[in-house]
Amino acid sequence: MTETAPIKGWSEKVLPEWTDYNRHMNVGYYTLIFDHGVDVFFDKIGLGQNYRETTSGSTFAVEHHITYNKEVVEGDTVECVSRLVGFDEKRLHHYHEMYHQKQGFLAATCEFLSLHVSLTTRRVSPMPIEKLNYLSKVLASHKNLPPVKYIGRVIKTPSISE
Repeated sequence: MTETAPIKGWSEKVLPEWTDYNRHMNVGYYTLIFDHGVDVFFDKIGLGQNYRETTSGSTFAVEHHITYNKEVVEGDTVECVSRLVGFDEKRLHHYHEMYHQKQGFLAATCEFLSLHVSLTTRRVSPMPIEKLNYLSKVLASHKNLPPVKYIGRVIKTPSISE
């Protein structure tokens, strides 16, 4: 486990079959890459595959929001940087940024809400106290990071009268 702020560890190359008729990466593959980054994030905070295999617990995504900041194209390599934003005994709020590896620009962001689930009952359940204690340390470390711009966003269009 790690308390590094932010958590790094996933990079991936945009494959030809991931591009669309606009010749940039299709929206579905942003979700795929962020999902791979989330796997690394959960491994590093102790709630990943090993946790699932050694306990009856896991995490399920319940909601996520992506912003598309700058396009990436076939052959570009991107990397994900992650942070814990908040948690309670049953929920984790986490945020991820995708950067172009060579040029360094922010390509996309993704904000998630995940639930801790008992795989025995397939229902939301509290995390073990030792996990909650560790998440407190991770969150304290991540609260020292600069604030993020693309979090807590709402999708709406202005009304005609606005």
